[in-house]
Amino acid sequence: MTQLHSQRFPGESDGYRAARNELLIAEIDLRARVEAVADMRRRLPSGGNIKQDYVFDEGAADLSDRDTVMQTKLSGLFAAGKDSLVIYSFMYSSTSDPCPMCTAFLGGLNGNAPAITQCVNLVVVAKAPIEKIRDYARQRGWANLRLLSSGGNSYNTDYAAETPDGEQIPPLNVFRKTPSGVHHTYSTEMFYAKSEPGQHPRHVDSLWPLWNMLDLVPDGRGTDWYPRID
Repeated sequence: MTQLHSQRFPGESDGYRAARNELLIAEIDLRARVEAVADMRRRLPSGGNIKQDYVFDEGAADLSDRDTVMQTKLSGLFAAGKDSLVIYSFMYSSTSDPCPMCTAFLGGLNGNAPAITQCVNLVVVAKAPIEKIRDYARQRGWANLRLLSSGGNSYNTDYAAETPDGEQIPPLNVFRKTPSGVHHTYSTEMFYAKSEPGQHPRHVDSLWPLWNMLDLVPDGRGTDWYPRID
């Protein structure tokens, strides 16, 4: 039997240990592959300049403030010393309810945002009016997310977060501020690629605690379960 480490757990059989070692070899290989893919992502050449300096509606940092509404340009989302900007597109418009799947994802992102934003700029953009977005954020307790409305610009259609008929799509896009302007560097394009039978695109699964946790247990994700807003 291959000995990868000396740790053993109460009551485990030789059969369990053999199967677990086989899985551990695969997990170690996956770890190396994840880093290799991350390195490829970091080495992407600079993408195109932003089409325009999009103007978003935004509220005060304090969610309890229901009156303050201001306009913020995309170029103004870069804090001093942080040249990368991550934008997640939340599926929520003036004519639709908030997406339950996006809601689950954003709940986890809200918890991690204070740490993430020590390194990069992070915002959430939705097509709904800023007042509706902030009302929903108050219900969910999303005090750590910077929330913007793209209702008055073409960001959603330009960066593949909306179909021609107005259906909302949840990509994550990354932008980089350079001396030559703001460039697009990355999008979660697995959303647009063909998925394996029975799978969703899983374009942001590596960032999502929910599915990663369920993948650890014997029952797995299941085939027809989705998180509910309530």
